[in-house]
Amino acid sequence: MSTDPFLPFETNLDLDTALGLLQEATAGADDGELFLERRKSEVISFDDGRIKTASFDASEGFGLRAVRGETAGYAHSTTIDEHALKRAVATARLAIGDGGGTMSAAPAGTNQKLYSDEDPMLQATFPAKIDLLREIDTFARALDPRVVQVSATIAASHQEVLILRPEGTLVTDTRPMSRLNISVIVEENGKRESGGMGGGGRAGLIGLIGRDNWEPVTREALRIALVNLDAEPAPAGVMDVVLGPGWPGILLHEAIGHGLEGDFNRKGSSAFAGLMGQQIAAKGVTVLDDGTIPDRRGSITVDDEGTPSAKNTLIEDGVLVGYMQDRQNARLMGVAPTGNGRRESYAHAPMPRMTNTYMLAGDTAPEALVADLKDGIYAVGFGGGQVDITNGKFVFSCTEAYRVKNGIVGAPVKGATLIGDGATALKQIRGIGNDLALDPGIGNCGKAGQWVPVGVGQPSLMIGGLTVGGAAT
Repeated sequence: MSTDPFLPFETNLDLDTALGLLQEATAGADDGELFLERRKSEVISFDDGRIKTASFDASEGFGLRAVRGETAGYAHSTTIDEHALKRAVATARLAIGDGGGTMSAAPAGTNQKLYSDEDPMLQATFPAKIDLLREIDTFARALDPRVVQVSATIAASHQEVLILRPEGTLVTDTRPMSRLNISVIVEENGKRESGGMGGGGRAGLIGLIGRDNWEPVTREALRIALVNLDAEPAPAGVMDVVLGPGWPGILLHEAIGHGLEGDFNRKGSSAFAGLMGQQIAAKGVTVLDDGTIPDRRGSITVDDEGTPSAKNTLIEDGVLVGYMQDRQNARLMGVAPTGNGRRESYAHAPMPRMTNTYMLAGDTAPEALVADLKDGIYAVGFGGGQVDITNGKFVFSCTEAYRVKNGIVGAPVKGATLIGDGATALKQIRGIGNDLALDPGIGNCGKAGQWVPVGVGQPSLMIGGLTVGGAAT
């Protein structure tokens, strides 16, 4: 595995030649850049006592963009050389036409560095990773005789990017990522249930593969599986719901976060379009998107246009105060970029995307929120969900939830889904816990066919009047 730094302007392209071609592509444009990337990734999965997957991928290439008004020309190539760049210039020029635009100012510089440059894949040998996964499998099976299957996965990647702008600015970033996931299936009296836990971030594997990390992660995966083994069918109906802290913030991310991305609001397709400065949530609700948290999965030193990441307030005390912006949408809406221009790879154009999106804590003890729940659901863990950006309607499945009556947490329930819409749910928040937590580092976000890593978080919340789908009582 190569440890040589990514230096395309020393090995593939002459910097002055590349800059001249970029300036040719963006002459008369409003914006544009040359984005170069090298990425390496590794995934090793151990499932049911044997290696299931062991893959290593490496890729590099460039993407060239020229922007004029609402139109963008984009061309990309897996070959980084002058010939490929000239062909890309001809393609990107098609969007500019006769020009007439005014080049936007370059992003501000930054000295921040939110994570290490070190390649996490080099921090343990392949045999050592296999031995670790085998040890996790053995440990999980020894915890409880009802364990019938164990799956454990180590994933790591190392991304190097260079962003060259028409005025000559060159921005670089090196982004590590690592993750450990463990899932357990238990069986009793012919009934099977599963539980999973994991986490990671923009840091090395060392912290993840230590026994002091993977052992409690394994125990937690087993605990969730055993809880579900004893679960009763969920009730159905409209009821109050208390959400736990941390990962349940994925509901906030999907039902609200996407609706606060600049492109949806510029085009008027978001449920929150045209509501800037208005009360869109209950008093006390403050939501941020923060790409500056060190080592977090959703953090970025700079976004994929070269803009430094930022701590952006979206909702303050219930009032809509900001959207997440890339450079194009910010210019068209007459506001400043917020460091949210992200792309999956060099083969994709940037767009407004979330980083780490979370709600600030309130002052209520989480136990008090549950105690105030007369007849409802206490939802601790979430799985998959679906959201319609235009109206904010969502459907989320719960992976760990409990029936609550008169403030008493009762039996776990399975098959519970939460149904509602983001705009209404924001206004129906009746209590905010003092226990803000971020997720363990497991989030991925999809938009327009592109996937990027993200983070979520929230304190415990009481939301009134959500529809719970389950088994009718």
